[in-house]
Amino acid sequence: MKTNNEPVSLRRLFIFFIPMGISVLLINLSHVIINGTLARSSNPEIILAGYALAMSLLIVTEKPAVLFRQTVSALVRDRISFRAVRRVSYYVFGASLIFGALVAYTPIGHWIFGGAYGADPIVEREAVHAYYALMFLSVFSGIRCLYQGVIIYKMRTRWLTIAMIFRLGGMFLLSQYFLKVGVDSALQGTVIFVFGMMIEAGISWWESSRLLKKLPDKDPDCEVSKPKEVMAFYNPLLYSSLIVVWLLPILNALLGTTDRGTLAVASFAVAGSLMNLVLGFFTYFHQIALLFVKSNPAIVRKFTLLLGFIPPLLMLLMAFTPLGAWMFSHILGVKGDLLEACIHALRGFFPFVLVFPWLDTLNGIVMAHGETKLMFGSQMANAIITAISIVLLVLFLPAWSGVLGSLAQSGGIIAELIFLTWLFRRRHRVVN
Repeated sequence: MKTNNEPVSLRRLFIFFIPMGISVLLINLSHVIINGTLARSSNPEIILAGYALAMSLLIVTEKPAVLFRQTVSALVRDRISFRAVRRVSYYVFGASLIFGALVAYTPIGHWIFGGAYGADPIVEREAVHAYYALMFLSVFSGIRCLYQGVIIYKMRTRWLTIAMIFRLGGMFLLSQYFLKVGVDSALQGTVIFVFGMMIEAGISWWESSRLLKKLPDKDPDCEVSKPKEVMAFYNPLLYSSLIVVWLLPILNALLGTTDRGTLAVASFAVAGSLMNLVLGFFTYFHQIALLFVKSNPAIVRKFTLLLGFIPPLLMLLMAFTPLGAWMFSHILGVKGDLLEACIHALRGFFPFVLVFPWLDTLNGIVMAHGETKLMFGSQMANAIITAISIVLLVLFLPAWSGVLGSLAQSGGIIAELIFLTWLFRRRHRVVN
C-alpha cells in the first residue's frame, strides 16, 4: 500500500489536522443541537430515549459506510482505484438501505426495539418512527465519507470544515423551525440529522469531483484496481466494526432494565453527546498516523504527544467542575433528575477520553501497515469486556443510572488498547 512519502513538518501536520478536528467538533455540535431540541419537548425523557435507541441501532448500518473514508484515503491513488472502492460502496449502501426500510416499515423494528431492547411501548414507537427518516442516513453518510477520503488524501482538509459549517447551519435553521411549531417526536430529531448529512455529502462530492479529475487514470505504483483488492483491506475493518457497533444497542437495552430505565438511557445518550463534543476535535489521530507514520514516524510521535493529553484535561473541567452542569442545563436544557444523572454519566467517560488518542493513533499505524486484521482481535476484546462489565454493573448497581454505560465503555476501550498493543508488538517481533 502506497502512502504519503513527502517530508512533512509539524506546522504542516497542524494545518492538515486542524480543519479535520474542527469538522468533527462541529459534527458533535450538530448532535448537541438535536439533543437540545428534543430536550425542550413536552416529554423529553421519552423522546430522547426513543431517539437514543434509534441512533444506537443506526450505528450498525452507518459504521460500514463510514469506513470508506479510511479505505479511500489509504488505497485510492488514481481514478481506477477510486472506481473499485466506489463499486464496493454500492453494495454497502444498498444493504444499509434495505435494513433501514425493514426496521421502519415492517414488524422487525417493533421486535428489535420492543423485544430485543425491552423498551416501553411508547419509547418503542418513538424509535420506530425515528427510522422513517433515519433509514436514509447511512447512504448519505457513506457518500460523504467516500468523497472525503479523496479530500483527505489530497490534504485539502479545509473542505471538511466548510462542508460542516453549511451542514450545521442547515440543521440549526431546521431545529429552530421545529422548536417554533413544537417538538413532539423523535422523528423530528432524525429529520434534522438527515437534512444536515445531505448538505455535507453534496459539498464533499462537489469538491472531490474536482480533485478526482486531477488524479491520473492509472498510477503505476497503485496496487488497487479491482473490488476484491479493496475488500482485502476493507473486510477486516468491517468485521471488527460490526462487533463493536452492537455494543451501544446492548448497552441501551441493559440500561433499560435498571431501576429507572428511561432515565438511564436518556442520561447516557446526553452525556455521550457532550463527551463526543469534548473528544471531537481529537478524533483524527488515525489519519495522521495512516498517511505519515511510515515516512515521518518521529513527527507523528511528537504530534501525538503534544495533543494527546488535552482531551482528558478538558473532560476533567467538564465532569468535575460546575462548567459541565452549566452546559447541560443552559445549552442542552437538561434539568432535575436528568441533569444529575447526566453529570454522573459524564464522569464515567473520563477513562475513555484518557485512552482514546493513543488507541486512535495505534489504529492508524496498523492501517498504514495494511494489518487491519489485528483490529478484529482488539475490538473483540473491547466487545467482550464492555459486555461483561455492563452485565455485572446492571446486576449489582441498578440504581446508578446512565453512568453504568459510560463505565462499561471505558473498560472496553482500555482492553482494546492493551490487546492491540500486544498484537502489534508480537507481530512485528516475529517479522523482525
